[in-house]
Amino acid sequence: MSDTVGRIAAARLLPVVVLDDADVADSLADALVAGGLPIAEITFRTPAAADVLRRIGRHESMLVGAGTVVRVEQVDQAVDAGARFVVSPGVSAAVITRCQELQVPVFPGIATATELMAALDLGVQVVKFFPAAVLGGLAAIAALAAPFPGVQFIPTGGIGAGDLASYLAHPAVLAVGGSWMVAGSLIASARFDEVTRLTAAAVDAARRSLDRADRSA
Repeated sequence: MSDTVGRIAAARLLPVVVLDDADVADSLADALVAGGLPIAEITFRTPAAADVLRRIGRHESMLVGAGTVVRVEQVDQAVDAGARFVVSPGVSAAVITRCQELQVPVFPGIATATELMAALDLGVQVVKFFPAAVLGGLAAIAALAAPFPGVQFIPTGGIGAGDLASYLAHPAVLAVGGSWMVAGSLIASARFDEVTRLTAAAVDAARRSLDRADRSA
C-alpha cells in the first residue's frame, strides 16, 4: 500500500480519466507513459470503466486505480480488474472498510472538517479534496490542514494547468488530480500526441515546483 501512495506522491499528479471506449485505452496509456506520467485514475462513470482499467493495467509501467467508487461492489469490481488504489467522491465507511480488507489504498473525498474527521476515524490519512475549486481551492486546504497536520490532500475538481504550481507548493498536498491533460475531447478526436504534450508539460511543472520547494527548505 505504501508503495502505491509513494508513487503517487513522487509523481505529484493524478490524471482523472473518463473513457467510454475501451478500444482506445492502450493508446491513452501509451500517451501518458510517453509524457512521463504512468499513472491514471479510471472513473467508474461509464459502463466501459472496468474494461478500460483492465486494459491500461496490462501496461507494465502503469499504476492504475479506480475513481468515482461509491459502492462496495464497485470496489470488488475495480480490484478484480487490476485497480491498485481506489478514489471515492465522499466518505463511505463501507467502501473504505472493503478497501482496507483488500489492502488497497483508498482516498475518500471530503469537503468539510466533519467529513475529514470521519475519514480519520476510519484510519484514512490521505483524502481527496473535492470539488476543490468550488470549495475554495488552496485557501480551503490550508485552513483544513492547520488543525489536521498529519493529513495529506489530493485536490481534484476544477483544477487546470495554471493552478498546478500553487497547489503543489503547499506541504499538505500529496498530489493534484486533474483531467486537463486527458480531456474527453482530446481522446474522442484521437489527439494522443496532444495528451502526451500536455502531460509532459504538467510533469515538468510538477518537477519545477518540487525543485523550488527543495531550495526553500
